[in-house]
Amino acid sequence: MEVFRSNSTHPVQFIRFSGLVRDARLVFMDEPTASLSHAETGALLKIVRRLSADGIAVVFVSHRLAEVLDVCTRVTVFRDGQYVGTFPTKGMTQARLTEHMTGRTFDYAVRDTDLSAAAAVLEVQGLSRGREYQDISFTVRRGEILGMTGRLGAGRTETALSLFGMTRPAAGSIRLEGQALSLRSNRDAIRAGIAYVSEDRLQLGLVQPQSIGDNTVATVLDDLLDSTRLISTRKRNALIADWIQQLAVKIGKPEDAVSTLSGGNQQRIVLAKWLATNPKLLILDSPTVGVDVGARAGIFAIIHRLAAEGMAILLISDEIPEVYFNSDRILHMRDGRIVAEYVPGTTTMEHIERDVHA
Repeated sequence: MEVFRSNSTHPVQFIRFSGLVRDARLVFMDEPTASLSHAETGALLKIVRRLSADGIAVVFVSHRLAEVLDVCTRVTVFRDGQYVGTFPTKGMTQARLTEHMTGRTFDYAVRDTDLSAAAAVLEVQGLSRGREYQDISFTVRRGEILGMTGRLGAGRTETALSLFGMTRPAAGSIRLEGQALSLRSNRDAIRAGIAYVSEDRLQLGLVQPQSIGDNTVATVLDDLLDSTRLISTRKRNALIADWIQQLAVKIGKPEDAVSTLSGGNQQRIVLAKWLATNPKLLILDSPTVGVDVGARAGIFAIIHRLAAEGMAILLISDEIPEVYFNSDRILHMRDGRIVAEYVPGTTTMEHIERDVHA
């Protein structure tokens, strides 16, 4: 038997050697999408499906539950080095899979809030950008967590990048607290009061060789200047200590490289970096990617607290249980358009999963 093992992290690289595995009967793929964008992941998953259709067996190792359920026919779960079981993906939900992975039954509850009378923070009307997204309209209110879900390649991240000034829409309008925005860069977005936690924490969210402290204050260096226009050590250390305490980050020393932290604690540093800017709108793009299931609850507790304090939050995730149990409303995007809106509690999670994966 010929076996080919890949941990390639770029679809182009995989396409180049995909021809090499045509004679293989078994291919192991170990976290192949860990550092990929949504678009790159979608391209890679198409290749995986093509290999399977050609009769090649694929072992797909991933912590991204939506991908596992999307591309696999069976899923095998290990917990603490022990085999838990093998289950068909047909009929399996992310919530049930999470319980198999953790050995815990979660007491899920939807958010019970009525924010219809709250002031609008973000108003998006008719936003379009070529094939990336078309005619996007929605509102996020003060204290609201608006979820956005859909299959890979639906246009969610592309929409978020335009809201953060990284790309310019061809049509439509963006208003923040009633003021029209014309965002030419992410600097414009930050000045307006928008923060964006990228899906790619390793490449875009943090500077891995730099210290925990440097990453924490990277967005607010101007606020730390003293009368001589140099960074005040006192202000810097106080800000770092404050956010580490507020977000309960488990660290050794602030001078340690941020790469020494676990995935969950790294994500808390990313949150601290953006919360230090005191944003009006926080965009969270797949905020628990690479974070173990147990640490996710802590991150969402922070998100709920921010919403309770009045922050407007746009939560993007392809893991439907995340948006279902942590959002006040949910938008479903498909092929660059918003095709449905749901209110958790009045719609079942299974209904949304069927719609998304139809």
